[in-house]
Amino acid sequence: MPKFHNIKSGGYDSRKEHRRAEELKMYQKVGAISRLEAQKRFQIIPKQDGERAAHYTADFVYYECDGTYVVEDCKSPITRKEPAYVLRRKLMLLTHGIRIKET
Repeated sequence: MPKFHNIKSGGYDSRKEHRRAEELKMYQKVGAISRLEAQKRFQIIPKQDGERAAHYTADFVYYECDGTYVVEDCKSPITRKEPAYVLRRKLMLLTHGIRIKET
């Protein structure tokens, strides 16, 4: 059973993520967003002597019609507080200057 009791749906890690994917695909189809990608991986800590690099994988990335780059993660109120996610969120801001949009 998954750690946070989510149920996989349509190839996504949760029903919420699946619904959001369908919504974003519709937005892209009508031109409200562009260059939608799912499961985009970012390096947040480079490889060091004897240690592997650390990464954050965003649920979705896309550009809004005004050119704003959006990195989005579907999170429940419980998973937004999960320590590993909070650390990755902070490292994304520190290393890439990207504030994650939580939906």
